[in-house]
This record gives sequence, C-alpha cells and structure tokens, in this order.
Amino acid sequence: MTQSSPRLVKRQTGDERSSPRSPAAASTFLDRYRNILIPIVALIVLVAYFGAQNPAFISTGSAQNILRQMAFLSVLALAGTFVILIGGIDLSVAANASLAGILIAKWIDSLGGPLAIVLVLLVGGFVGLVNGIVTTLLKVPSFLVTLGMMSILDGVSNTISKGGPVSFNSGLLNTLVNTSTIPGLPNGALIAIVLAIGLTALVFATSYGRHLYAVGGNERAARLSGVRVRAVKLSVFALAGVIAAVAGIILTGQASTGVPLGADPSLLNSIAAIVVGGTALSGGVGGPHRTMLGTLVIVILGSGMDITSVGPYTQLIVKGAVVIAAVAITIDRRRYGLIK
Repeated sequence: MTQSSPRLVKRQTGDERSSPRSPAAASTFLDRYRNILIPIVALIVLVAYFGAQNPAFISTGSAQNILRQMAFLSVLALAGTFVILIGGIDLSVAANASLAGILIAKWIDSLGGPLAIVLVLLVGGFVGLVNGIVTTLLKVPSFLVTLGMMSILDGVSNTISKGGPVSFNSGLLNTLVNTSTIPGLPNGALIAIVLAIGLTALVFATSYGRHLYAVGGNERAARLSGVRVRAVKLSVFALAGVIAAVAGIILTGQASTGVPLGADPSLLNSIAAIVVGGTALSGGVGGPHRTMLGTLVIVILGSGMDITSVGPYTQLIVKGAVVIAAVAITIDRRRYGLIK
C-alpha cells in the first residue's frame, strides 16, 4: 500500500471554508444581503434601460421631477415601514395623510401655519394611537383595524371638505415644500431625506430600535426578554400616524390645495416601496433606509414608464407584479408554519 503524497492531501481549514472566494461563502453573502442588493441592481437596470429608450430621462429636469414625486411617497412609505417592522400592517396611512391634507388646508389661514401644522400632526398621531389601542388591547388583527380606519378617515375627509377641494391663501406650504433651500433639491424632498436619516438613526442607534426588531422578529421571545411589547406597538402605530400626517402636509403643499382622498391612490405604491426596498412583511427585517431605496425604484419605474409612453393600465399590471415579486423575495417563510 502506498501512502498518499502530502502534496495531494490538503485539509480545508476554517479560514478557507469561510473565504469569500468559495461558492458556499458567496451564496451565504448573497442570501444575507439579497434584500438590499436586489433593489440596487433593479435601480441600475431601470436607469440604464429608460435612459437608453429616451435620453431625456437622464436630465436635470427629470431628476427634479423624480425628487418631487419621492418627497410625498417616501414619507408615506416611511409611515408604513415601522408597523411592518413589528409584524403588522397599516392600511390607513394613506387615508390618514388625506385627512391631514384637508385639515392643514382648513386650518392654516385661520390658526396660522405653525399651530396648524402641530395640530395636524397631533391628529395624525391620535389616529395611529387608536389603531394601536384596538390592535394591541382588543387583539384585533392590524389588517382589519386599519382597513376599517381607512374607511372611517375617508368618510371624515369627505365630510369636512364637503367632497370638494379645499383652498387656502397662506404661502407657507409652498415655501415649506416647493422652494429649494439647497439649489436643485425641492424642500419637500429635503424634508423626506432628513426624516429618513433621523428615523434610520432611531432604529439603529437606540434601544427603542432594537426593541422594534425584537418584536418583529419574535414577539413572544421579546416579551420574555423584558421588552414592553404593548408599549412598543402603541408607540409604533402613533409614530406611523404622525409620519402619515407629514406626508399629507407635503401633498397639500405640492397641490396648493387640499384634495379629498388625495393620498389614497398612493397606498399600493407605498407598500410596494416598502417591500421592494427589502423590508419583509413578516416583520423584523428592513428599515427606513431600505424604504427610501425602494421608493426610488418605484418612482423611477413609474417615471420611466411615463416617459416611454407605457399605458396607465399596463403600469398598474407592472406595479402589481413588482409587489408580488418583492413579497416573494423578502418574506421569511420560516415564520409561517403554513402558507395559505
């Protein structure tokens, strides 16, 4: 019997097994970061494709238009992000934004801009808190609670506005949303970016943020580890309401009038932005930074289809397919014993 040559026998070390060059390590890397790599790749592909189809897509004017669209949609999506992070969903954020848009238009002239804005934010937070109370204390699924709240808010908005647009004279919202403190960057987009940075810091640099991910990842384990799950849920729904009100204020500033149900059609786009960015509907994965990335993908997709003359009905089909694909990619199937 001959001995194997030492040169032909080589034991794989731990360092070599974890080398990024090995197929297994590459697969692990892609699996870990796929939720953020996919929207980045999608963004690059969309810009390249639409730019090739129409060179006007890659221009200063097009970029500013995308930023204006992002201003409202990204804030609305940020409102929904936190509820999804804890494993719930808030279908009333768009209706809450619509109500906020009507209220700011109603109050800004009579109460003055600063007071009107504060009151609108408080109303938005109160609506979110009611959602949280019914969901948490009465143990009604957030889907059903917020679906019912959406209908209630739509009725209230139409009652206040009498079913028509609400005009106002103050120029504060135009200055706050449409002018540019930083050249080329509309203030509405600046508000959205600053808000996203602040919320990202909240979830990654504070114990409150860690509690959000703990509740979304495993509520029972979070409770056993000392997290005040009920308080976290209540605060998240209230926070979502306040952020939705900010979105409504931005929308009214952009339209220069309060529009009944003005934000409602954007609900699907906001959910699409959340899941495309990599925040899983199963909870515990994602965050505001990813929602901003997802919003950029959705806005560029819509803007690109507009500039290449894709029909509105086809756009609905494409966006619906994008939502389904994003959910299929981001959902954590281990969280569900049975998919039905």
